[in-house]
Amino acid sequence: AAVFTAQPSSAFQTTTTTTRLPNIKAAHGTSKRITSSTSSTSSTSTARSLFFNNQATQQKTPIETEEEKQKRLKLERLAEIEAGEIRRQQRVSEDKLGYLFLFALQFLPLIGNDRYLSIAYFFGLAVTTVYLGGRQEVIDAPEKVTKQNALYAPVGASLAIGGLYLLLKNGLDPTSLYAVGVTVFGALCISDIGVPLLRNLFPSVDFGTAEIELPEGIAKKLDVDRLPIDGLITLGLGLLCTVVYWAPVALENKFIMSNFIAWSLGMVSLGAISLGSFQTGAILLAGLFCYDVFWVFGTDVMMTVATKVEAPVKFLYTAPPSDTPKDYPFSVLGLGDVVIPGLFVRFMAKVDEVLQPKNLSYFTTATFAYGAGLAACFSANEIFHNGQPALLYLDPSLVGSALACAAVNNQVSDVWDFEESGEEKTEEA
Repeated sequence: AAVFTAQPSSAFQTTTTTTRLPNIKAAHGTSKRITSSTSSTSSTSTARSLFFNNQATQQKTPIETEEEKQKRLKLERLAEIEAGEIRRQQRVSEDKLGYLFLFALQFLPLIGNDRYLSIAYFFGLAVTTVYLGGRQEVIDAPEKVTKQNALYAPVGASLAIGGLYLLLKNGLDPTSLYAVGVTVFGALCISDIGVPLLRNLFPSVDFGTAEIELPEGIAKKLDVDRLPIDGLITLGLGLLCTVVYWAPVALENKFIMSNFIAWSLGMVSLGAISLGSFQTGAILLAGLFCYDVFWVFGTDVMMTVATKVEAPVKFLYTAPPSDTPKDYPFSVLGLGDVVIPGLFVRFMAKVDEVLQPKNLSYFTTATFAYGAGLAACFSANEIFHNGQPALLYLDPSLVGSALACAAVNNQVSDVWDFEESGEEKTEEA
């Protein structure tokens, strides 16, 4: 291009153009070859540079040993647990009025042992526990109940209660062995459920970093260098409750401690088990409905086991004085009458989260339905003056109210086919 623009005459331009054009083409071809060669050289240099840079990067990046990997995974797990504890602490703070109500309720026996006081105690304790258990946060994914588990649950429960009944009738009392197992597990449950309560009682303490370093010998055996202070404090509380329960004192003077252990068992169970789907919940409630009705109305098995096997798996309240002596000095509400319906109520809270109903909350409806079913049970008990299978009133109330609520929200098919996400563990045993 410089050759053409440098000449002043048009004729000379033409001549020059005619005579120089082949040379320009040749030069252009040479330029292409030079450019191509330069590009090829540049590409080769770039490739070599990338190759050596990658090699250098690989040499600089350290390879993680198995010990380092285990240490990293342990730190990640500790961070996950602490994040879960913060969520639990926040939820307990949100529901603090409910926990304070439960605490105040434990002083009701000091007022008296009137029949209506016992009803108020059981009703307040059960409904509040179901509500709090339905809202509580958990750290690990719960065990998911399958439809097969739900179908065979009444069979397993019947075998268990039937076996206890046969042992009692043949002069073998399994109470001590059974109670030992329950109270040990209860101590662990108190330790677990007590951590967010402790953190709310002492919010100024940084329990997330407060730890106790273990001696080297114990650390090697436990494969843990440090233990959290909040967990140790609540574990100590759980063990203390177990010691008090086994103290040689009449149960009438320590039944509140038994109720506290039972409540801890119930709260942990509500957080550790998931129904998985609405149909699974309906199957479970229907099966246990038949189980409860048969063993209470059809035989003396349920009443015998409930009053003869003494362990913190039920809520107690001292019975009112009577002219006729009683075989058992307490009014009783079974722990299963709180946990089994409570699992369904908690499940409906998850339905709320996913379906986002516009008219009625499924969780609120289920909580009120549980209270209504329990009130019906207590009313029947007052009318007929005999033990009542609580699930006879609770299960239809819960399933019926859930479907009615779904109809109001125009979500019947969505509720009936609702299944939780796959994050929960599936329990096959």
